[in-house]
Formats: sequence, structure tokens, C-alpha cells
Amino acid sequence: MSDQLTLTAETRERGGKGASRELRRNGRVPAVVYGGKEDPLMIHVEEKLLMKQLMTGIFMNSVVMIEVGGKTIRTLPKDVAFHPVKDRPIHADFLRVSKDTKVQVGVPVLFVNEELAPGLKRGGVLNVVRHELELVCEADKIPDDITIDVTGFDVGDSIHISHVTLPKGVESAITDRDFTIATIVAPSALKSSDGDTTKDEGEAEGGEAEA
Repeated sequence: MSDQLTLTAETRERGGKGASRELRRNGRVPAVVYGGKEDPLMIHVEEKLLMKQLMTGIFMNSVVMIEVGGKTIRTLPKDVAFHPVKDRPIHADFLRVSKDTKVQVGVPVLFVNEELAPGLKRGGVLNVVRHELELVCEADKIPDDITIDVTGFDVGDSIHISHVTLPKGVESAITDRDFTIATIVAPSALKSSDGDTTKDEGEAEGGEAEA
């Protein structure tokens, strides 16, 4: 399960571009907490702390406890907007969740036992189609990643969601098809070599026929 993170925040009384610009000049990022059948709560958080948590790589699929006004709110990050030039966070959205709230999140995939895949041992390449899986689970059961074992896969094989064992209580958000996660393909050099070999064999057969 992903780590639980904590952000200290302060409420903000005013919205609008002017108030938001002033907050950013002071090293703060305007944000909003919504959902949970409650009114939206306008807050602002420290930019440095938000950036530190974003750099963990697990921020968007982790429960974030927001401490504000003497209360702690359990949330899930839903969106972080960045400045188009400076690449700094300029706004964040958080969804209120309870322990048993079901959420849809993108979870990264991790491939293991590549040395046991015949296709990779013969020089094939693991072509990753989906680096993340869209999953549905309770907020407190979001996995850090999904491990996929490639043992036994050969060149030309595809790895589908049906090959993956998901943790208990976790389901794929896509249920109408057995979608592809990765394939094992032959490298260009190998394809070219195979093609040349076929051509040579064809010419040899032709020569023998003429003889």
C-alpha cells in the first residue's frame, strides 16, 4: 500500500487570480479540498513541501492527510497544475475520502524476472504499452506498484491484464477487454538479419533448381 503523506495547510478567504498570485509570490500554492458531501474548502500549502512530496513519485496515488484549522482531512490528490514555463505547481485539487471510499487511480507497473524470459535472453526487447494501470480500490489499499512476472515469455508474446494477479480488493478500471500491457518484440537488427537469411536461402534454392 502507498505511504500516507501529510501536508500542513492554511485556509484562504479569497479566491481569484489576484489573491492566488499573491500567495504564489509568498511561496504558497492555492488549493481546494472538495467532495465528501461537504462544501469545498479553499486552502494554501507551502510550495517547497508540495514539491518535495511530488518528487517522491507516489504523490498522486497516495492518501494525503491535510492538517488545517486544527483538523485533519483525509484526501486523495486529483490534480496539480504547473506553470507552463517555470514548471512550478500553481494549484492543487484534493478529494475528500474515507478509509473505505473506492477511488480510481493510476498505479505504475514493475516488470520482474526479465532474465527468465526466453525472448529477452535471445535479444528481444520489452515494449511497454502501458506504464500505469488504471485501478479501482479502497483509498487505504492503493498499491505502490503492480508487479508483472515475465518468466517464460518469448519474442512475439503479449502480456495482457489477464496475466496479472492484482492484490485483494483491487480491480482493473477497464473491464470490457483483455488489454495489452507489454509485448516482447525482436530488435531491428535481429529482424533485418532474419530477413537477409531468408533471402539468401531463397536464392540458394533457386540456384539449386536451375542446376
